[in-house]
Amino acid sequence: MATPAFECPTDVCPPMFDQYAGQTSYFGGESPLSKAVGYLVVVGFGALFSIFTTMVVFADKKFAGNASITSEHFNTAGRMVKTGLTASVIVSQWTWAATLLQSSNVAWNYGVSGPFWYASGATIQVLLFGVLAISLKDIAPSAHTMCEIVRARWGKTAHLTFLFFAFCANIIVTSMLLLGGAATVEALTGVNYELASFLIPWGVILYTSAGGLKATFMASYLHTMIIFAVLITMITIVYVKAYSSDQIYDYLAQTVAYTKEECELLFSEDGTAETSFYLGEDGSKQYACGYVTGNNSGSYLTMLSSDGLMFGIINIVGNFGTVFVDQSYWQSAIAARPQSAARGYLLGGICWFAIPFSLATSLGLASTALMLPISKSEAGSGLVPPAVADHLLGSAGSALILIMLFMAIVSTGSAESIAVSSLVAYDVYREYWNPEATGKQILWVSRVVIVVFGIFMGLFSIALNEMGLNLGWVYLFMGVVIGSAVIPLWNMMTWSKASGKGAVIAAWSGLVLALIGWLVGAKIQGEAVTVATLGTNEVMLSGNLIAILSSGFIHYVYSKFIDPQDFDFATLDENIHLVEQDLSGLGAEQQDKNELRRAKRWIVRRGYLLTFVLILVWPILSVPAGIFTKDYFAFWVLVSIAWGFGAAIIISVLPLVESQEDIGNVFGGMWNYIRCKEGDINQYAEEEAAPAKTLDEEPTKEVEAETPAADGEEAA
Repeated sequence: MATPAFECPTDVCPPMFDQYAGQTSYFGGESPLSKAVGYLVVVGFGALFSIFTTMVVFADKKFAGNASITSEHFNTAGRMVKTGLTASVIVSQWTWAATLLQSSNVAWNYGVSGPFWYASGATIQVLLFGVLAISLKDIAPSAHTMCEIVRARWGKTAHLTFLFFAFCANIIVTSMLLLGGAATVEALTGVNYELASFLIPWGVILYTSAGGLKATFMASYLHTMIIFAVLITMITIVYVKAYSSDQIYDYLAQTVAYTKEECELLFSEDGTAETSFYLGEDGSKQYACGYVTGNNSGSYLTMLSSDGLMFGIINIVGNFGTVFVDQSYWQSAIAARPQSAARGYLLGGICWFAIPFSLATSLGLASTALMLPISKSEAGSGLVPPAVADHLLGSAGSALILIMLFMAIVSTGSAESIAVSSLVAYDVYREYWNPEATGKQILWVSRVVIVVFGIFMGLFSIALNEMGLNLGWVYLFMGVVIGSAVIPLWNMMTWSKASGKGAVIAAWSGLVLALIGWLVGAKIQGEAVTVATLGTNEVMLSGNLIAILSSGFIHYVYSKFIDPQDFDFATLDENIHLVEQDLSGLGAEQQDKNELRRAKRWIVRRGYLLTFVLILVWPILSVPAGIFTKDYFAFWVLVSIAWGFGAAIIISVLPLVESQEDIGNVFGGMWNYIRCKEGDINQYAEEEAAPAKTLDEEPTKEVEAETPAADGEEAA
């Protein structure tokens, strides 16, 4: 880091002034970690997880006697995943690079409202998707993809329409992973951005193509544990070891107390206004110093933030698109047991809330409190968390954020890869290219697509970076593109009158109207259509709202008054066909209509209630507080810490408790293998117990003859 360039020009100096005076950016082109560390994480961790996950899948197959990898199993994981693992997977695939990076960026911009609106605005979609998940288990249990359901209900035109939106969702999400990931890898290690964009996907490609959805789920659990471990470390460092909530409160209050003139002196080369770099070419401030425009009394310590609220609305609308239109969430619902589908999504949403809320409340607020020289450009690229971690822990902090980020990238990346491979295999190859495709052909296509998609996305993220689009810009833009598909898909699963023609018209009209509104808004507000004017909150808000609201209105009117349907949901699954007759997860027990009705009632009540609390009750209750007092802020921080620790414990322990029998079977099978026996432990327990039941030979044979039947009943 640079040495102090001049004496502090103000009466009260920022906490870290002596360390960073005169710096125009935090990283300043210097990487806290070596390139070797970057390659070790990007390449080494990718190879490590590939080997580990492949070994786990092999052990599960060989020693626990579980099914071999068919095309059905590759894309559905046997449809029998339990609640804890379902929740862990939801947390893992919903933890994007943006979750870790962009959440702290909005804290840097708006203060305490930023982390809250990021977390609540992206949690409610997961809670509400639980309703679609249990509906899917009820009316389309044989489905492999959401577009198969569209085809079965609405036909070819609608199928092609929503296939387009599904691919857009996958591409946008993966773009954000690589844009944020590659920028952070470059900043922390010096590894070339283009090279990082190309190398990162290979950590996903290897184990996903080898083990399919089940491998993705197993790896996701480990990724989630590591992410929460780093999260808890950062919370503890900021609010327990290095500082307290009271100190951060005082620093935040001082940050906004500086006048514009004082900020210009603080952020200058020699302490004079002539050499100041505080303001950008457009006259806007480039650093966290001084009055916060749009916030109550210009404070970071308030929920009364117009820009924060605007971001919250954009976040809510955009994330409906990236959940409801993203095949990976439908795939997780397909893979889960019926009861686990509802509970897993609810639990996953609640636990996920802690990641952006707790992380950004610690690292994001610390960045502004300490007034680190993080430029607006660096913050927009997602470099707030690595900068604060590097400041607090040195190279160890940078390494932890890098590992955490890589976990987020590969967990979501693997989910997106398997989602795209399923769409291509079932909705393109099987539907339009080879209707008589065998399971082996589907499996081969799935694996090829995973490799091709990974390479394509590496190149695509490089192109986006060359166009000047960063993580924050793409994050705000996603709802403009895919928001118009949300309400038609919800209606497809829940409304018998929903029209297929109306859905097609609504989706395309919503997209066109959103793009027009977005472009016109940029022209009116900025007098020119540029990347910068298109990326403002007001313009993005208009595009996002037009997309989802116009589409919903058009589909409702068309379905209600022009082309009303009376669809019988009981017939939907008849139009969806399995490639192989793998009926795991499709037995009578899993299709019990009474159980499904109870599960749907359970998730509807709790999902709607929690949504109401997160987007209305909580914000309204915080309004009377105005600018937070020191005690109120301490309570706010306490909630974030408790939520983070609670979520970490639940998401780490529950999957192990639920899977203890399966884990025991694997280790038992390994023990049998060491003893030169083949098969799983249950088989040998039965074989060894059988002779003890009789003394003569004949009854022994009888018992042995009964054993396969008992096994068959157990499997059923």
